[in-house]
Amino acid sequence: MFLRLSAKSVLLGAVSAVALMSAAHAADVQEQAAPGFNWSGVYVGFGVGAGANVHKLSSDFIPGLSLNGIGGEGIYGQATVGYDYMVSQRFLLGGLIDAHVGTIKTSLDVGALGGLSADIKETYGFDVGVRAGYLLTPSTLGYVLGGYAWQKYKLDTNAGFGMDWDQGGYFVGAGLETAINNNWTLKGEYRYTRFSTKDDLLSQFGAPDGTLNLDTSRHTFEVAASYRFNANDGGAASFETPSYNWTGFYVGGGLGAGAVVHQVEIPPADVKFNGLGGEGVFGEASIGYDQDMGSWVVGGLVDARLSGIKSKLELGGLLGGGVDSISLNADYGFDVLGRIGMKVNEATLAYALAGYSWQHFKLDAPAPLDVDWGSSGFSVGAGLETALSEKTTVGIEYRYSQFAKEDFSDVFPIPSGIANTTPSFHTVRIDAKYKFN
Repeated sequence: MFLRLSAKSVLLGAVSAVALMSAAHAADVQEQAAPGFNWSGVYVGFGVGAGANVHKLSSDFIPGLSLNGIGGEGIYGQATVGYDYMVSQRFLLGGLIDAHVGTIKTSLDVGALGGLSADIKETYGFDVGVRAGYLLTPSTLGYVLGGYAWQKYKLDTNAGFGMDWDQGGYFVGAGLETAINNNWTLKGEYRYTRFSTKDDLLSQFGAPDGTLNLDTSRHTFEVAASYRFNANDGGAASFETPSYNWTGFYVGGGLGAGAVVHQVEIPPADVKFNGLGGEGVFGEASIGYDQDMGSWVVGGLVDARLSGIKSKLELGGLLGGGVDSISLNADYGFDVLGRIGMKVNEATLAYALAGYSWQHFKLDAPAPLDVDWGSSGFSVGAGLETALSEKTTVGIEYRYSQFAKEDFSDVFPIPSGIANTTPSFHTVRIDAKYKFN
């Protein structure tokens, strides 16, 4: 099978290279960050990101029946204003407000119905939150954050019908932020957002509340540059930066989270649905080699993962026979990747990566629907990695992965071309590595 490299994939891949390009430009035209960087004070920032959401559908009038879920994906831009305060030499507390606009959406096209098309899109939103950070080095901060999230949604169709609504909820996340010169920082940040149940979506049509319940969650990764107004005003951390040479073999392990979006196609009816969504967490182990070339680092790695990312239909016993649910699981896989990075300061690397990916899928359903298959594809991504000692590093990394189209005739007794799916993944992992030499 051939991989379909769509314009969407190119855009998402371009996001993955932003960290590398931003860091390289800053290093070329600005003075390198001094060890005494002051993290206290006001900052403004702008970033771009990518991600996916998953909508869970249920009804109060059919207890136990739900679908998790309906998936969408896309990119976004975000502006941030924040304030941080160093409460000790290595601990930081802060607050932030940001606003974003984007293209994360679910789309449906049905040619058999006169070319009907419909999109559910995240248009704009904002977050208000707090964060707590720990200086891994004087120039690099690891942090967690959380707070309130608000999002506007819009349904557009070409059938003269549309609607919009908003949802509030919470977000939690984690990231790495590193100084790239005397006032600018670069960060990579993951957020998981969960919105409160929307139970009155159909009230405008006279349906009672609870007829259709909508629960939405979102997984996003942002690369952002921030300008700190008083980074050189004193009060800087002064502990020692680890001495680290990137050359050598390493082993690593990490935990991650993310979402999958299956683009489902039914060619006889000219149906394209992007898509069927799922989400979950995973664990990953890796082995690799890097070569330190001065300002640049090049390398390669192989990793393997066990995953809980899945789409799930809860049946509540409606089918009988002890069948409570049907799920489509992305349960394990591996990657063979190359990467290239640039040192943005003495102990931190910003990098981009790309390569081959393979994923196993399993449909947990009553026989004969309990099938599984494997699919090849590609991954592109970006990350930040910083040294904790002469042998260890920690990092945060985003990947966009797309896999080959799977014709269901390969696994079900149906004619070829009746139905197929093309999965794509948005995943973020936080990992630690140990270098042998």
